[in-house]
Amino acid sequence: MTSLITSSLQALKLSSPFAHGSTPLSSLSKPNLFPNPRRPALVPVIRAMKTMQGRVVCATNDKTVAVEVVRLAPHPKYKRRVRKKKKYQAHDPDNQFKVGDVVRLEKSRPISKTKSFVALAVVSRSSRKAEGGGEAGNDLGIPLESQQPA
Repeated sequence: MTSLITSSLQALKLSSPFAHGSTPLSSLSKPNLFPNPRRPALVPVIRAMKTMQGRVVCATNDKTVAVEVVRLAPHPKYKRRVRKKKKYQAHDPDNQFKVGDVVRLEKSRPISKTKSFVALAVVSRSSRKAEGGGEAGNDLGIPLESQQPA
């Protein structure tokens, strides 16, 4: 019986390096963070261009406008969507924007301590419809009731 057990134990091969203490403990103390097998080392990280849309609230400074961006975010406790407002300083090289204008903010290199966005004009919805050549509500090419001959 004992010979049967010893022969089965000898036939059993342990493939773990921990069985005989061949792995040094220094390599086990900290996980190796580099290299990451999921992402190769030479592939650059691609980030999307950050753009936002907001309303100009202050245009008194030279070449700078303060733009208020409003977004909807869930309330941490009540989970209802609430409006969150944040003001950004944006570069306006021609001083073309006035208070109340809707602008698009595009991320750029830091221009000053607080400015890292460039303000760009937003094509309004009414001018988009005028550029399309169609009239409001006439996107399908069907004449409106008021346009039909009597």
